[in-house]
Amino acid sequence: MTEMLYPAAAILAGFLILIWSADRFVIGAAGTAKNLGMSPMLIGLTIVSLGTSAPEMLVSSIAAYTDSGGLAIGNALGSNIANIGLVLGATALVAPLPVKTGLMRKELPLLVIVTAGVGLILFDGQLDRFDGIVLLLGLVICLYLFARFQRYADPSEVEHEEEELPDIALAPALIWVVVGLVLLAGSSRLLVWGATEIALELGVSELVIGLTIVAIGTSLPELAASIASALKGHHDIAIGNIVGSNIFNLLAVMPLPGLIKPFSFGSEVLWRDFGIMMGFTLALLAFAHVTSKGKVSRNEGIVLLLGYSAYLGLLYYMATR
Repeated sequence: MTEMLYPAAAILAGFLILIWSADRFVIGAAGTAKNLGMSPMLIGLTIVSLGTSAPEMLVSSIAAYTDSGGLAIGNALGSNIANIGLVLGATALVAPLPVKTGLMRKELPLLVIVTAGVGLILFDGQLDRFDGIVLLLGLVICLYLFARFQRYADPSEVEHEEEELPDIALAPALIWVVVGLVLLAGSSRLLVWGATEIALELGVSELVIGLTIVAIGTSLPELAASIASALKGHHDIAIGNIVGSNIFNLLAVMPLPGLIKPFSFGSEVLWRDFGIMMGFTLALLAFAHVTSKGKVSRNEGIVLLLGYSAYLGLLYYMATR
């Protein structure tokens, strides 16, 4: 029992630091957007997404170097499932998220295309250096398209934020972005370490740890940043963060283990984990386009959370079968 004392303390400390640093990070990101004349959506798709995806990059790199390929790929796929099922679901439950027309017509379909493309790359059951290079080239193309989409956005699609962007100078805004990001990454690592140590003590497998504890832990920055953004009325940052983070996870996090140390993986990764990730991605597209006509409502947030709970239940069933 004493072996779990320090991991439990790490989980508590990490959680408290995570909440505070997310608030500072969002203030810094919103202030940066205002000072640089960038749209909150572009900030969410790039700076916030890249920042909150940093823990996934760190975890996948370390996992690849230590021959833990299952943990690396489970982290990337599991984080995307958690981003939509847990992060978007919880954020919508706190504050329904309006989805702008431009996002529905451009960035969301792009996420679906990227997800499908990753499925084709994973179809042969291995991730090698060529796959990693292709994914990184896809990332460059997506970054170019993000900037182009926002630059040529229809002025009629630019909607007023519910809360004005913070009136903060560029230098302190950037400082808060850096400080918030460092603390987000550090606190999430504390949480992941604590939860992983407890899971290992309980005999949970590496792949399941990657798909659940590590994936949820490395998605905590997205969760904290998105909820903080939604509560402050910065909905573009909140939903842009989720869409952008999923693209970064597939095109920036996924290539790392392939580039560092190519590996093969079991068929369940494709039919179970990738399939469920694709299902959640299509559900997000459907919610934005069909059911609520331009927003992710509280009811849809509940559906996403229930779907994510069912996924965790499936993993538990398969791990203990």
